[in-house]
Amino acid sequence: MSVKHPIIAITGSSGAGTTSVSKTFEQIFRREGVKAAFVEGDAFHRYDRAEMKQKMAEELARGNYNYSHFGPEANLFEELEALFRGYAENGCGRTRKYLHDSEEAAPYGQKPGTFTPWEDLPPDTELLFYEGLHGAAVTETVDIARHVDLLIGVVPVINLEWIQKLHRDRTARRHTTEAVTDTILRRMHDYVHYICPQFSRTHINFQRVPTVDTSNPFIARFIPTPDESFLVIRFANPRGIDFPYLLSMMQNSFMSRANTIVVPGGKMDLAMQLIFTPMIWRLMDRSRKARAR
Repeated sequence: MSVKHPIIAITGSSGAGTTSVSKTFEQIFRREGVKAAFVEGDAFHRYDRAEMKQKMAEELARGNYNYSHFGPEANLFEELEALFRGYAENGCGRTRKYLHDSEEAAPYGQKPGTFTPWEDLPPDTELLFYEGLHGAAVTETVDIARHVDLLIGVVPVINLEWIQKLHRDRTARRHTTEAVTDTILRRMHDYVHYICPQFSRTHINFQRVPTVDTSNPFIARFIPTPDESFLVIRFANPRGIDFPYLLSMMQNSFMSRANTIVVPGGKMDLAMQLIFTPMIWRLMDRSRKARAR
């Protein structure tokens, strides 16, 4: 953690909706004049697409049916922690981009599924913003979570998460239902051991809970809409959170526990704006005062 160079991390698994949350933060940064360095979690995968396919085949041949992007073996955890540590200390670091499709790859003249070269973060940024799988990861050798000033988990209930992943991968990536199902099963061990534990380290969790039947996610024809959901927002430390104000600003909201507010799913963007804007004000105020000394 750092006063001069704060770090915000959005953590969630594939299909959880972290990208949508990131867009809300981009709006806040733009409106509040915050110069942020953006880091994508996919940049810290160990292998590109072709290498990962080969590595999974090798692991499968050895009898390892659980090798996945969710686990430490397929990621550069040490490099990610070094980035966070270095940014917290001096506001510097290096990252790269993972090019998911031909549209992203075209400006770089590279193939989809490859990485761009490592490069320095933009100079003179005020804050580092990470979005990906492992912003709160902790293993025997690394503790990424300890460097982050504001940790946010995005965690739909599991069936909704699977529905979102199935629809995204079938539509955007042209995968079959069977292929996506195989991926979900292969990742389950790492999901339980490396993804889920992070949500006990986050400062705030956002969990979308559908109010329609999602009992069989593998045959669901539609993703439940925000208006067909509730959003459960849990604060690890509720001190300083003005719950009466939040309840007054969002109709049909209620407290389910002393540290948990439940709001209509369609109010997710508003809830994030109301909750995170003052938090970012405080981070920036502390940072700018410290750097002015």
